[in-house]
Amino acid sequence: MRVYVPLTLPGLARAHETGVLAAEPFAAYAVTPALREWCGTDDLEELEYTALGEAAGASLRLLAADSEAAPRRVVVAVDVADGAVTPDPDGLGEVTVAAAARLAKAAAVHADADDAEADVTAAARAVTAADAGDDTARKALDAADDHELLWFATQEIPTLLATP
Repeated sequence: MRVYVPLTLPGLARAHETGVLAAEPFAAYAVTPALREWCGTDDLEELEYTALGEAAGASLRLLAADSEAAPRRVVVAVDVADGAVTPDPDGLGEVTVAAAARLAKAAAVHADADDAEADVTAAARAVTAADAGDDTARKALDAADDHELLWFATQEIPTLLATP
């Protein structure tokens, strides 16, 4: 099963250094029954795009908790054994993976372009208020969501990490 692991650039740097994307158990996002129901489609590409978007939102929350991290959302797509994945019944695409994931097994890395930094910074500052229902703060999150995450091959991680 393909899962989407939310990270920050420092988290990606640690994974690149150690080779361990995530120790078990870890939280990720995937195409779950709840996500399928919410989307109302069987189009796997659309479902995976939605799971990726949910992981990008989780990456934003990681950025909100780490003011030192560069303001770029990062999500790593990795395939894990189906039996290792347990969907969260209350979450949209949220899963717990009960197996470690090696970065070498990653299919791709998705990350914001440099031009998203201002919107991602504003969204990270507004995430708590948006979660509490503040419509103005929600607009900041929407502005960050307007930026598509770029696709990077795993071989491009050193270049991605070297980007200021």
